Amino acid sequence: MKLATVLTDQGPRVVGVALDGRYVDLCGVDPKLPTTLRDILSANEGLAAAAHALATGLTKGPFVTGRLLAPIQNPGKVFCIGLNYRDHAIETNSPIPSEPVVFNKFSQAVVGPEDAVILPKVAHEVDYEAELVVIIGKQGKNISKENAFTHVAGYTCGNDVSARDWQKGRPGGQWLLGKTPDTFAPTGPYLVTADEVDPHNIKIGLRLNGETLQNSSTKELIFGVDEVIAHVSQLITLQPGDLIFTGTPPGVGVARTPPVYLKPGDRMEVEIEDVGVLVNPVVGESGAAG
Repeated sequence: MKLATVLTDQGPRVVGVALDGRYVDLCGVDPKLPTTLRDILSANEGLAAAAHALATGLTKGPFVTGRLLAPIQNPGKVFCIGLNYRDHAIETNSPIPSEPVVFNKFSQAVVGPEDAVILPKVAHEVDYEAELVVIIGKQGKNISKENAFTHVAGYTCGNDVSARDWQKGRPGGQWLLGKTPDTFAPTGPYLVTADEVDPHNIKIGLRLNGETLQNSSTKELIFGVDEVIAHVSQLITLQPGDLIFTGTPPGVGVARTPPVYLKPGDRMEVEIEDVGVLVNPVVGESGAAG
């Protein structure tokens, strides 16, 4: 099942995506459903109710049109895992980590499909990073690796946009400031439910202006989704709608010779098998591309 958040003339609506691409207004089918995807995940049997509404709506609607937004609006927490692909660690001459490297982004960095990534005036080495994003569907603390997937609602595409000159080039290494400027966490286009995705065996890549720069597989993950959930939840309670960016494969701009950094007018496409394609243009901080 594919779920999404769409901006319509009546405001944001949670929709189910039909095979022909039409959007079924789930609350239009079942007015008892919560009005945000995050709240649906929080509700008892919320995903099951959404699936029932989608099945009913496929035959009779109502259907809506609009612009796709980030599937989860204002997530409570956004976790990111660094150096989590073997081939990426090798290309950056970094040792294979013995446990997940965890950092975070602020929720206001989250934007949706076709939203512009804005290059800050003070950042001159901004990079792209295609990533599979886990969407948490059930609250949990001290979750075991064996039970981790019961806490996953689904997956979406993400782009861990990174200002390298702020991430690594500041006193002490400002990972936070380099990773979470406004618009630096594009996600979408859909939440694809966990039953439709094998997170440890799908293709992942990124195209910049049509040129493939990242092309790998989640088989290269050092720490799987279940290991990451178990590790993080030892200390932090995971809640419905939380996002986990699971790391990026090789081909990032900073590791290229010469380096490739984002510039106004660029267009990024993250494509993940069975999950979708996330497209975002790049603009300068003034808002004007080119």
